[in-house]
Amino acid sequence: MATLTKNSKKKATPTVVKVGANEIGKLPPQALDFEESVLGALMIEKDAYGMVADLLRPESFYADKHRYIYEAIRTLSNNDNPIDLLSVAQQLRSMGLLEHIGGVVYLSELTRRVASAAHLRYHAQIVAQKSTARDLIAVACQIEEKGYDETQDVDDLIQEAEGRIFEISQRSQKRDVTSIDPVITEAFARMHAASQNDGNISGIPSGFTELDKITSGWQKSDLVIIAARPAMGKTAFVLSMAKNIAVDFKRPVAIFSLEMSNVQLVNRLIMNVCEIEGNKIRNGRLSPAEWNKLENKINILRNAPIYVDDTPGLSVTELRSKARKLVKDKKIELIIIDYLQLMNANGFNFGSREQEVSIISRTLKGLAKELDIPIIALSQLSRAVEKRDSSNNTVDGKKPLLSDLRESGAIEQDADMVCFIHRPEYYKLYDDGNGKDLRGLGQIIVAKHRNGATDEIWLRFIGKYTRFQNENDAFDQDENIYADIQYNTQQSRMNMLPSEADGASLNGDRFDEFDPNPF
Repeated sequence: MATLTKNSKKKATPTVVKVGANEIGKLPPQALDFEESVLGALMIEKDAYGMVADLLRPESFYADKHRYIYEAIRTLSNNDNPIDLLSVAQQLRSMGLLEHIGGVVYLSELTRRVASAAHLRYHAQIVAQKSTARDLIAVACQIEEKGYDETQDVDDLIQEAEGRIFEISQRSQKRDVTSIDPVITEAFARMHAASQNDGNISGIPSGFTELDKITSGWQKSDLVIIAARPAMGKTAFVLSMAKNIAVDFKRPVAIFSLEMSNVQLVNRLIMNVCEIEGNKIRNGRLSPAEWNKLENKINILRNAPIYVDDTPGLSVTELRSKARKLVKDKKIELIIIDYLQLMNANGFNFGSREQEVSIISRTLKGLAKELDIPIIALSQLSRAVEKRDSSNNTVDGKKPLLSDLRESGAIEQDADMVCFIHRPEYYKLYDDGNGKDLRGLGQIIVAKHRNGATDEIWLRFIGKYTRFQNENDAFDQDENIYADIQYNTQQSRMNMLPSEADGASLNGDRFDEFDPNPF
């Protein structure tokens, strides 16, 4: 008989292998039980679809059969048909999908699993969140794959990633309907605050008296478009306004300059405030008196709450991210963009430049609403203004129209206000026909005003200081001699033909709108 050893007396203990999600692979985010609950509630509760229509799409559901069922429910709702077990079954049958989802039996099981639609909205939000997580994972995987592709440009890849994530973010941000009562309270509070201000200015004052009478200041959540042809003084106008807002009214302003460097921009502001000509600032050849003036006045700008970003080729996703941070950290109350057509919408899918500009303008309007501040964007006008007949030699001959907005009609649609800058003297028109001397004057035309009247006002333009000011404010009388001026302007690259743009200078001496020292 064989002798049993000590070790042989022990029974072999089987090895237990625990298999979890990490061992067999990861499952996409999903909530099948909540999907079933949502679909069941939609079929037992009348008008329940309206509670989730803004949250869910067929793609929000993980299971294919659930997508088909929700698509059938959505189709019934769009056709104003009742939604219940029988109607959904019939709709799926007409789509050829009834047996694919498990037949009427499965639809019956869904309706039996819920008693009411009491928690429908909450359950739908969970389904939507899982869908958003899956979308983010899909984008991340695609970006990761492209990241390993050495032929991919890294900057383009970053722009694409930002755009794709921005699209998901926009889709997931939903605002619930609110009762009118708190809205009335907020509106009343704003009216009361406006009544406490001199001149009944309810928004951000521009510093231009007549313009503020029309607008009541730049209003929260408004998208304002300032448009003009080259050499009209778009940048000079918004910089004069930014100086007024930040220096005179102590309201923080952010400027996104896509065409000029931050040094060029600051030089313009120094010219404006210190009243020193641009060529002297560029070459530093100032007289002792001018050095004293500079030293005395420069602190006005040094302490002003003005924030400048000169990122070239700024995308809407970058702007959105930076604007959010500025509002949070610096309490920015107004944003200026110079100018809209130099922005891009990288990362979005678009078939033409017009569609791209439409995306940009729509995003800017959404950003203004989100941040609850006014956004002012400069825009170019088409050459139609130059072609317009002015043979009658009147001040109205070259006035811009809304149809002149360049590249997209969406700009006009999305904007709450559209203003044009028109300087008749540029077209050698020096008299309005009624004895008014137009030399040294610029016309601000409020062509669209969603919340108020349209009108026109005159401002004084001081070319050598690149400054706009109120028409009746004190100014250098020597500036009012324009009849023989030949403007030596270098037009924006945006307005050049490709062959012209190739040789255009982008150095620090460039002042795109006018020569600050035309003499």
